Amino acid sequence: MALFKKRTAGKPGEWFYCLEHKKVEEGPECPAKDRFGPYGTRQEAQHAMETAAERNLQWETDPKWHDKDTAQPDEEGT
Repeated sequence: MALFKKRTAGKPGEWFYCLEHKKVEEGPECPAKDRFGPYGTRQEAQHAMETAAERNLQWETDPKWHDKDTAQPDEEGT
């Protein structure tokens, strides 16, 4: 018996954004590596790239996720 079943069809109401085709799909039509989701609504999936950009910006500016530069030059200054 397989541990994971290949899911060929999505559940009704699951929406995905395909990164390869740049389109919204109901149910997973494309491989998982090429999509964001699932989203609860079509509108959420349509804004997947904006949501990702906002979250990336939050992460990049969050001081908790960045170590302070503690590198000290050696005796030669390199």
